[in-house]
Amino acid sequence: MPAIPPVANLLAFEAVARRRSFALAAAELHLTASAISHQVARLESDLGVRLFERSAHGVRLSAAGEQYLERVGGALSAITAATEDLRHGVGNSLYVHSAPSLASLWLMPRLRAFAQAYPDISLNLSAAHTHSDFALGQADIDIRYGVPQWPDLEVEPLFEERIVPVASPAFIREHRLKRPEQLLQLPLIQSNVSVVQWPDWFSAHADRRAPDRYAVRFDRAQMALDAATQGLGVALESATIAGQHLADGKLRAVFGLEKAVRIKAHFAVYPARHARRAPVEAFLAWLHREAARTR
Repeated sequence: MPAIPPVANLLAFEAVARRRSFALAAAELHLTASAISHQVARLESDLGVRLFERSAHGVRLSAAGEQYLERVGGALSAITAATEDLRHGVGNSLYVHSAPSLASLWLMPRLRAFAQAYPDISLNLSAAHTHSDFALGQADIDIRYGVPQWPDLEVEPLFEERIVPVASPAFIREHRLKRPEQLLQLPLIQSNVSVVQWPDWFSAHADRRAPDRYAVRFDRAQMALDAATQGLGVALESATIAGQHLADGKLRAVFGLEKAVRIKAHFAVYPARHARRAPVEAFLAWLHREAARTR
């Protein structure tokens, strides 16, 4: 087995990378800044690469450091979580990772119901655009967004979504929106990570090409929806993810839900072996029940 660097050196690296400061990392780990610096230097020597770029303005990760942190950070988090569970006698833990917008806009409002139905399960939820690495034990279930290309994993679609232009009622009234072609003269909000983009929608529902430039761009559906709520323009988003905004009247589907692009883009993903754990089985069953209610 290849030699693993000393855990103390890995912890020092992770703390400096997260805090962007040797002094802050030292305070967190109850060591001196000099000790942290030596631990990081020994790790860099062992690996044969520079993990940080140091300057008068501070410290930042090198390209190699970024890659290493992505793998090591998750492994250390998994070790920490497992240790805390064991220390506090938690035997029925469940680690769920999710795409950010689904986590905040769809999953979070429903978690109280899960907690009430399964009070003995200790749920841990994290969210990021990057997928969990099951080999590192980062999650039991990963709710992923995108095109399903994940071999050797179980992949279960959650629901079909309707992707529609949405805007605030005041914006719709002000611009008297009635025809898709009118959108070409208005500020459009771009969601950079969306599977369905404006050219896809225009191709399906308007006899025009989508514009080449957009008023504002975001990498979170939450921010795109908030921008539309504030009247910055028209967003192209999932009616499922925007469900509460639509129900509250903060946003409206500009041309109704009929002019939609339909997709399945959210999936529950996990290794087959995980399904043998009772908490995983319970969460998946609950998740599909909630998805069915959403439909």
